[in-house]
Amino acid sequence: MQVDVIIPAFNEQNSIGSVIEDIPKDLVREIIVIDNNSSDETSINAKNAGATVLKQPLQGYGNACLKGIEFTKNKETPPDVIVFIDADYSDFPQEMNLLLNKIWKGADMVIGNRVKIKREKGSMTIPQIFGNWLACNLMKIMYGYQYRDLGPFRAIKYDKLMEIGMIDKTYGWTVEMQVKALKQKFNVQQVDVSYRKRIGQSKISGTIKGSVLAGYKIITTIFKYK
Repeated sequence: MQVDVIIPAFNEQNSIGSVIEDIPKDLVREIIVIDNNSSDETSINAKNAGATVLKQPLQGYGNACLKGIEFTKNKETPPDVIVFIDADYSDFPQEMNLLLNKIWKGADMVIGNRVKIKREKGSMTIPQIFGNWLACNLMKIMYGYQYRDLGPFRAIKYDKLMEIGMIDKTYGWTVEMQVKALKQKFNVQQVDVSYRKRIGQSKISGTIKGSVLAGYKIITTIFKYK
C-alpha cells in the first residue's frame, strides 16, 4: 500500500525538519511539504530533510492541502492513502502507524484524537478545546456520528479523498473532510494520539483574530453541507 504524506507549512523553519525526521520512512513513499508563502527558510529546511517541496503563494490551510493533492493526481501511480499532518511538531509523526493500522483493517478515514490524557498541558488553548467540543457535538446532532476532535493528523484512502472533492481553501478544511465523509457514509474511525506544545506561535489559535475567523468558518462549514 503506497502512502504519501502532505504537510502544509507557513513559516515553520524551526519545526519542519523535526516533523520530517520523525515520520516512519518504512511506512511512506513520499513526504510532500507545501510552502504556503513562507518568508523564512521553511522550504530549504524541508528539502534538506528529504521532502518534496511545492510552493503555494495563495495563503490558506486548505489552499496548501489542495496544492499537495493536485500534485499526487499528476503522479504516474497515485498513492493508496494520504496522511495529513501539521508542520509545527505538535503531533507525533512516529504515531502514524496507529492511523494506518486502522486503514489497513478497513477504515476509509482515521482521525487522530488529541485526548486530554495524551495531551501536554497548555498544548491546546481554551478556545480550541471549546471549539472542538462544540463542532463535534454539532456534527453529532446533525450527522449522527460522534467525533471527538477536529485534529489535523489524519489518514484517508486516496479514492475516498477524490470522491468527497475537497474545496475549502482556509480554516474549514478539516471539518469539511469530516462532514463529507459522514455524508458519503464512509467507514470513519478514530484513534487517540499524543499532542504537545507546538514550536513557535500558531498562525490561527495564537491570535484572537485567527481564533474568531477559524471558529466562524468551522461552524458555517458544518451547516453548509447539511
